[in-house]
Amino acid sequence: MIDVYSWATPNGHKVHIMMEECGYRLGQDWLAHPIDIGAGDQFKPDFLKISPNNKIPALVDPQGPDGKPISVFESGAILVYLASKTGLFMPRSDRDKFNVLQWLMFQMGGFGPMLGQTHHFRIYAPEKIQYAIDRYTNETRRLYGVIDKQLSKTAYIAGKQYTIADIAIFPWTRSWKNQGLTLEEFPHVLRWHEEIAARPAVMRGVEVLTNLRKPLLDDKARENLYGKTQYQQRK
Repeated sequence: MIDVYSWATPNGHKVHIMMEECGYRLGQDWLAHPIDIGAGDQFKPDFLKISPNNKIPALVDPQGPDGKPISVFESGAILVYLASKTGLFMPRSDRDKFNVLQWLMFQMGGFGPMLGQTHHFRIYAPEKIQYAIDRYTNETRRLYGVIDKQLSKTAYIAGKQYTIADIAIFPWTRSWKNQGLTLEEFPHVLRWHEEIAARPAVMRGVEVLTNLRKPLLDDKARENLYGKTQYQQRK
C-alpha cells in the first residue's frame, strides 16, 4: 500500500487523480489518510515528519526507488515521483519532458498560488478588501488566458499527450465559480476541462475525501488555515 496523507483540496486532488490514473486503486493499492487542515492536523508532529512545511499532500511509498521506504512532500514533486515510478504521463525525450516540467512549474509557482489567493480574498477572508479581490481576480483571469492561448495550439497543456501538467492544473479549474469568472470566457480551456473531467480516473480522484470536507469554515478553522496572528488582525 502507498499511503497518501491529504485533504479534498486542489493540491490533494492532483495526487488522488494521479494515483488512479496510474492504475492504483483506492483501498487496494493505496490509502488516503485525511489531514483535516481546518482542524489543524497539518501541524501534528507525525505529519510534520513527512511534510516539514505543514502542507498537504504527502506520500509514503514502502517500495521506493532503492526498494526502501520513501516519503515525498509537495504535490508537484509527488506527481514527478509517481510518473518516474510508473513511466506514465511524462514523455521520454528530454525536450518533451522539460516542456511538461515548465508547465508543471507554471502551476506550482503561479496558477495554484494566485488562484489560492483569489479564493482566500473572495470567499474566506473575514474582511472584504476590494483591492485584494480585484488584484487576484484579475491575475487569475490573466493566467487562464495564458492557458487558453496554449490550448488553442495543443490538445493538452504540454502538447499532444495527457501528462502530469494537465493533472496538476485541472483541479484548480474546477473551482472557477469561486474565482469570479466563467469557463465560457476561455473556450479552449472549456473544451479541455470537459474532456479531462470525463476521464474515469479523474472522476474517481476528485471524490476522494470530499465527503469529509465541511462546506463552511468556523473561526478556529480559519485560524488553522491562515495563521492565528494574521486572522486575528483581519477579524
